[in-house]
Amino acid sequence: MQRIHAAIIMDGNGRWATRRGMPRQAGHAAGVEALGRVVEAAPDLGIGTLTVYAFSADNWQRPPAEVGALMGLLRRYVEAETRRLAEGGARLTVIGRRDRLPADIAAAIARAERATAGGTKLHLRVAVDYSARDAILTAAEAVAQAGELTREGVSRLLAGEAAHSDVDLLVRTGGEKRLSDFLLWECAYAELYFTDRLWPDFTAEDLGAAIAAFHGRERRFGRLGPSAVSAA
Repeated sequence: MQRIHAAIIMDGNGRWATRRGMPRQAGHAAGVEALGRVVEAAPDLGIGTLTVYAFSADNWQRPPAEVGALMGLLRRYVEAETRRLAEGGARLTVIGRRDRLPADIAAAIARAERATAGGTKLHLRVAVDYSARDAILTAAEAVAQAGELTREGVSRLLAGEAAHSDVDLLVRTGGEKRLSDFLLWECAYAELYFTDRLWPDFTAEDLGAAIAAFHGRERRFGRLGPSAVSAA
């Protein structure tokens, strides 16, 4: 069975905490635990590449205390999970800008990427300070400078060292139904799956339900489906 590229917009951390009378930072911490559950379950559910939206370029506009808490969680996640990811055969890559990240976090990311570079069981891509529009613009500029502005060239640059750039399944938790500047190019033919489940409550079973829904859909990519072809 071909392994798929799944992407997740991990939404609902703040609302999860607020409903429990807790600070928003507690929701983000619970969200990190949910990410651990999903990463562990992903390979057995047929996911080869998993891209998660951790921090958008627009998230810098949030209150400084919340931004600081998110940066701290990112640092701790990278430092604490590197060994477990490597031992589990997972490769970690961070996509997005790094020039605006604190220097110690950027250095920790680089170390984690080197330590997990040999992983083949799962490619975990974490989007940090990420904007799909900016990524597309940067890729297009690079391809244009090379003298070959093509769809394939842009796709290669956006994919980086991922197995493939196209997203097969996009999951968004938290009840919202929008892409929020996440993998816009790569999601051109993605199947979209929305759930009201807040991200900290998301489980391996929820991911399995999303995968089952994905496999139950007919993907045509602009072509006629089998039933229409047989009728013709």
